[in-house]
Amino acid sequence: MRNIPDYDLSTAVWRKSSYSGGGGGNCLEIADDHPALVPVRDSKSPHGPKLVFRTEAWSAFVENLKHG
Repeated sequence: MRNIPDYDLSTAVWRKSSYSGGGGGNCLEIADDHPALVPVRDSKSPHGPKLVFRTEAWSAFVENLKHG
C-alpha cells in the first residue's frame, strides 16, 4: 500500500451514495470534485475521519461489490 498525501477536504462537496440505505443506518458519502481521488466519509460523522482512494481502486472495489 502506498501512502497518499493529506488533502484539504474542507471545501469538498459531499453527496450520499445512491447505495446507502435511507433508514439513517449505514450512510456513505463521497466527494466527486477530485478527478484522481475518491474521498469517502461516514455521513453520521461528517467531521470524523475520511478515507481517500485512488479512482482505480475505488472502481475495482465497487465492481467487486456488484458481482458478489
